[in-house]
Amino acid sequence: MPYFDTASAAPLHPVARQALLAALDEGWADPARLYREGRRARLLLDAAREAAAEAVGCRPDELVFTSSGTTAVHAGIAGALSGRRRVGRHLALSAVEHSSVLHSAAAHEAAGGSFTEVPVERSGAVDPAAYAGALRADTALACLQSANHEVGTEQPVAEVAALCAEAGVPLLVDAAQSLGWGPVAGRWSLLTASAHKWGGPAGVGLLAVRKGVRFAPQGPAGERESGRAPGFENLPAIVAAAASLRAVRDEAAAEAVRLRALVGRIRSVVAERVGDVEVVGDPERRLPHLVTFSCLYVDGETLLHELDRHGFSVSSGSSCTSSTLEPSHVLKAMGVLSEGNVRVSLPMGTAEADVDRFLDVLPGVVAEVRERLGAPVSAPPSPAPAASLVVDALGRRCPIPVIELAKVIGEVPVGATVTVLADDEAARLDIPAWCEMREQEYVGEEPADRGSAYVVRRVS
Repeated sequence: MPYFDTASAAPLHPVARQALLAALDEGWADPARLYREGRRARLLLDAAREAAAEAVGCRPDELVFTSSGTTAVHAGIAGALSGRRRVGRHLALSAVEHSSVLHSAAAHEAAGGSFTEVPVERSGAVDPAAYAGALRADTALACLQSANHEVGTEQPVAEVAALCAEAGVPLLVDAAQSLGWGPVAGRWSLLTASAHKWGGPAGVGLLAVRKGVRFAPQGPAGERESGRAPGFENLPAIVAAAASLRAVRDEAAAEAVRLRALVGRIRSVVAERVGDVEVVGDPERRLPHLVTFSCLYVDGETLLHELDRHGFSVSSGSSCTSSTLEPSHVLKAMGVLSEGNVRVSLPMGTAEADVDRFLDVLPGVVAEVRERLGAPVSAPPSPAPAASLVVDALGRRCPIPVIELAKVIGEVPVGATVTVLADDEAARLDIPAWCEMREQEYVGEEPADRGSAYVVRRVS
């Protein structure tokens, strides 16, 4: 069964498995102790730190191991903000950061601080000039991911890092998605990553803090990992994480070329074979293994279940599922279609035949899901003109409001409007995106007794 969700968690690399088993026998003792077993454990920990630091591009004494990538993000942001509290309490970040960064920002605001979200372009990348405009005299820290976890767009980290250095603001880079493919360029100040993203074991994160960056660890003090990650080190997992990072880096150059070609094929073939689809993210400045596309008139949860039934494990960048009606904050910030969202992230070694079979299966699965939902299969005919139409989609979750809009748009004359009543938050994003794809005019949103009224004018 092809596993196409390595952006969530990569399969355990064979080198990680070997290192983990060996370290279980050799690295079980306390590395802080001076007896023989402790010294042996300390040697393993030091070697792992040196290997990880080399891959990151920092000094070994600048890097600590944490219990997860999320823990690294939280500790890094809290420590940097506290270390520079005399400068101010303002935090700058992009609107498409990982939820761990957003949660840290929310906690900072609740404690009396403030933050600014820098908007992104439709590709998902920030404009360095716009990011620089968010930096203030009281900005204590800036955050920017190296590459987006949902759409794969690479961020201009080197350019933003230079602007932050010019302003005297440290930059924290979340490199969870990209570190396995190569080091992060630029003059960053702090960096975080997570081992299970590159084929290491879960439960190991990295936090690098450059010398000279003011940093004050938060929470009760600890004696281990420079006081920045309290608790006993999971030495076998750390050894496996460092060994697998070195191994995937050795394979990265060749695999990046091969997987970039496979992802390029997915991007082009999906657009050719599936109607009413939007492939999102930057087509060039992107991770080599990840592609995301959104299908009109498709319920994303149903689509993922159907692909799973056909043997493909994929995920969705959108959280418009049965558990929540909120669309993905990343897709929302980009202003792209959120319904029927599919993220494909290929692990190293993915066979070309598996990708071909996915592309053969996908169009039929999308058509089947659309048919179940009663979605239009072609442009509707234009009967006798009507003065105006109101579509009541209250109480109905995405993608039903857009489907109903598509069914009736041809029933009004060119220049007339259709008003869609909807209380689904995703409609605020999907209806404007539908208008752009179908070259209709989105007039705007108006308040309604329940939910909102979205007004669309027929252009053609």
